[in-house]
Order: sequence, then C-alpha cells, then structure tokens
Amino acid sequence: MTPMFQDEGSSSATSSPLQFFSMMSLSPSLGSPYPWLKELKSEERGLYLIHLLLTCANHVATGSLENANVALEQISQLASADGDTMQRIAAYFTEALADRILKAWPGLHRALNSTKISLVSEEFLVRKVFFEMLPFLKVAFVLANQAITEAMEGEKMVHVIDLNAAEPAQWIALLQVLSARPEGPPHLRITGVHQQKEVLDQMAHRLTEEAEKLDIPFQFCPIVSKLENLDMEKLRIKTGEALAISSVLQLHSLLASDDELLKKKSPLASKSSSGIPMPRVLQMNQGTLGELLEKEMGNGYSASPDSTSSSPLSLTASVKLDSFLNAFWSLTPKVMVITEQDSNHNGSTLMERLLEALYSYAALFDCLESTMARNSIERLKVEKMLFGEEIKNIIACEGCERKERHEKLEKWIQRLDLAGFGNVPLSYYGMLQAKRLLQGYGCDGYRMREENGCVLISWQDRPLFSVAAWRCRK
Repeated sequence: MTPMFQDEGSSSATSSPLQFFSMMSLSPSLGSPYPWLKELKSEERGLYLIHLLLTCANHVATGSLENANVALEQISQLASADGDTMQRIAAYFTEALADRILKAWPGLHRALNSTKISLVSEEFLVRKVFFEMLPFLKVAFVLANQAITEAMEGEKMVHVIDLNAAEPAQWIALLQVLSARPEGPPHLRITGVHQQKEVLDQMAHRLTEEAEKLDIPFQFCPIVSKLENLDMEKLRIKTGEALAISSVLQLHSLLASDDELLKKKSPLASKSSSGIPMPRVLQMNQGTLGELLEKEMGNGYSASPDSTSSSPLSLTASVKLDSFLNAFWSLTPKVMVITEQDSNHNGSTLMERLLEALYSYAALFDCLESTMARNSIERLKVEKMLFGEEIKNIIACEGCERKERHEKLEKWIQRLDLAGFGNVPLSYYGMLQAKRLLQGYGCDGYRMREENGCVLISWQDRPLFSVAAWRCRK
C-alpha cells in the first residue's frame, strides 16, 4: 500500500515519516487486533493518530465507509478521553467523524440521540470553568470594557447591548470603572440577549446587586431569544442614550443561515468534499501537539495555495449577517466590540475544516494540558461539552445545522467595512491592562499582538481569538 496524500514530486525515500505506518495493512489480523499499536511510544502514537484521522476523514469524505470503519477501529485502540493531549483530541475528532457517518441514516442517528439530555445548568457551569481557567475571554472583556469606557466619556446615559448575556463578570468590572469616573457615574442600562431565561435572571440579580453596592443608577432589560431570531424592535433605544454593542463569540453562527447549497448535499459529502488535494494549515511553531501536526503536515500531505481564503463565503455576502450589521449600523452605536474565534472553520470541504480544526483545537487542548491535571473532572467536561461539541458541529454537520463557522480576523474586517463600520484602534492602555492579565497567569504560552488596530490572543504562535472595536462611518 503506497503512502496516501504524498506530495507531487516527492520520492518514497523522502516522504512522510509515517510511510512505515501507511504501508501496514489496515485489516485486523487474527487474534488480538493491531497488537503492535500498544507498543508505540508517545510521539509515534501521536503521529500515527494524526495519520489515521486524516486517512479516516478522507474515506468519509469520499464515501468509503468500510475503510473509514477500519480506520475508526484502529483509532479506538489509541485514543482516550483521559489520556495525553493527542489521545484526547483524537477521541473527539473520531466521535465527530463517526457522527457524520451516522447522519447518512437519519432514523438511526435520531434514535441514538433521542434520550440525550442537555442540562442548561451544566452547560453554563462548563462555560464558567472555561472562563475561569483560561484567560482568553477575560482578556477580551478587559479590552472591550476599555473601548466602551473611552467611547462613553462624558456621557450621562449609557446603554449597552450584550448579544450573549451569560457572564456577569464583564459588566461588574464596567460598573466598577464607571463608578470611579471623575464626573460621576452615568445612568447605565444593559440589554441582555440569551435564549435561556434562567441565565438572564442570574445576570440581572448579580448586576443589580453590584449596582446597588456602588450606588449607580442601573437597569437590566432581558430579551429571551436566539440571536438569529432577535427582534431589533425589542432593543428599544431611547433618545439621548449613548449606545455600545458587545458580541462575544456570536456573530459567526449567523453565517449558517445562508448555506442552503450545503444543506441540500448528502451528509456524506459529494466529490467536492474529497480530501485530495488537502490544504496545508498555517504553520504553527508550537510544542507538543502542534509540533506533531507540523511534522506530519510538512512531510506527507499536499497543500492548497491558501486554505484561509477558500471559505465559501470569502467573497460572498451573507444575507442574515449583513441584515444584522445593517440593523446595528442604523442604531448608530458609539462603539461595537466584537470577539470571535480566530480560525478558518467555515471551509466548504470536510478535509479543509478538519485540518484547520485540528490545529486550533490542538492549541486549546494544549492550554488545558498546561493548566489542569489530566484527571480533572472540570477539564474533562470542558473538553467534552464545549470543545467536543464544537468539533462535532464543525466536522459532522452541514447546511444550517453547522453553526460553528469561525472565520479569521481579516474576514471580519472585510465584513464590517462593507457594512459601513470603521475600525476603532484598541487603546494602548487597554492592551497594557490585557498584557498584565496574561502575565498574571504565570504561563509563557499565552501571547497577544496588535494587528490593524485589533488584538489577536494566541497560544504560542497560534491565534485563537480576535477582539476588534468598530463605529459607524459617517
């Protein structure tokens, strides 16, 4: 069996270090299946898991389900949700690929998921652990609050619209900053949008309590709604209010509404979803799992010219998102701060998304590896209920079901520019505060850098989140 996905012009002598593995039969031998797998060292196992995942995904993309099943069986011998970083990430990508296969039989898929229970309280707590244990959202909140504070200087009535009102910490910090204004605090009104009433009730209680403690005139207006169903009339902007809008990891989901073309395709993608040729992801000079990915990507798999420009929506307007941005523009906010995952998970093919997702989630899993013990229940929940569900959505879903359509900062800059917004460079003071917060984590893997007036928050050299501030162009 010859190595799969070999670069054109490369000789067998200089191809992937996994050539040895790819030449092995994928058919189980008599007796214990794949006994040699258990003897692999950690790095060999990591490299082979990457190879198997890419091989399996390629079989899924081309409809070779028998071969995909054999690859899944081999992966199951090595992957583990409580093992090392590569074993853990392989477990969730394997689950996502298997889920994609099952979607070819909707009745079977629905039956297997019919008793699945999703507890709002559990999901809320998992997101809370992610917020507390990793610095990304805390940094975003610091930058956003500074941008809002500067935009609202001298204003007597301030209205903030939070498009995902789930975490009170950001607004408690803003209340504290506004209470210390030399000219005195403004009247602050926060409109919170969330699909769960219980979450909004908790938010209202915490913020009202803090405002009373600080003696700030305050009002919280809850709107129970999914973002895509938000009625703009309910925002009720009052005359004389200075408006700020905050969106944290929300706007990318609106891109799903326009994907009718992919919705009509079979769950097992057509030939256009074939993994050949596969794109090479942006290089990541990162230790542990990042190095394993780089080693395999650099040696055995062919590249497309630019995977970050191959999103199906790269040059196409999104009707739903554009209508939202136009509606926000018509409200003339003094500032709108947008935080998004800085990854290209909105590619048109399975292989493209899988490769990009491997890189970004490799970095996130490495963050947890450096922060939390492997046997931590909280870590397992974040990986399964947050990262695992996102991976499953990116890999297993198509059409309107695929909500996790993360895009790179440059795409968001284009979209906001076309919608009539101009970039507001994040201030030096805000970035200084954010850098101090990162340094306080005592881990040199976290980085941030300024790019075109925006900020990218990274693990090692891999950008994971972007923060940008905008205002209406006159």
